[in-house]
Amino acid sequence: MTQEDGQLDGLVRKRIRALRVAQGWSLGELAARANLSQSSLSRIENGQRRLALDQLVTLARALDTTLDQLVENAADEVVISPTVDAARGLLRWPVKGDPGLSVMRQRMTGPPPDNPARMRAHPGREWLVVLSGTAVLLLGHRRYRIETNQAAEFPTMMPHAIGAEGGPCEILGIFDRDARRGHQQDAPAAGAPGPAVP
Repeated sequence: MTQEDGQLDGLVRKRIRALRVAQGWSLGELAARANLSQSSLSRIENGQRRLALDQLVTLARALDTTLDQLVENAADEVVISPTVDAARGLLRWPVKGDPGLSVMRQRMTGPPPDNPARMRAHPGREWLVVLSGTAVLLLGHRRYRIETNQAAEFPTMMPHAIGAEGGPCEILGIFDRDARRGHQQDAPAAGAPGPAVP
């Protein structure tokens, strides 16, 4: 066993114990749920018994988690730097736990487009929170005013656009893969005016 394997082994054992304690379960309660003896579970948690794949699957299920989450390597990067799209005023962070999601921060200065034909619709869902200022979300034929610290969530198949009201605003949005792809396709050409969409 390599040092890295040993560290992961120890981490998995700590996770099992931490998840059990977080549920408020005794060794006996988790052992019963996982169809193990209490002494076997104790030896697993304390590193005195080898971790077997079938037991890990059973323990993950009993702890209401997945095997992937139970054995996830903690050596992955924790701090993630954004990619910068200066032309659109965007910072974008990938969500490693769900590669389909990304988080974007955008500063907007103009109102949403007056012309409904400039609103966009595409597959996906978006969630956003206003960090500062006031945003206006046009969703179909409705207009929503979103103040600082308020959030909005909507399906992006509904024609939509967002902009600022009464001065600049900053938003933080979470986009699923389809919504992100839709906005990348909608991005205006460099130098061309376009709708204020995240």
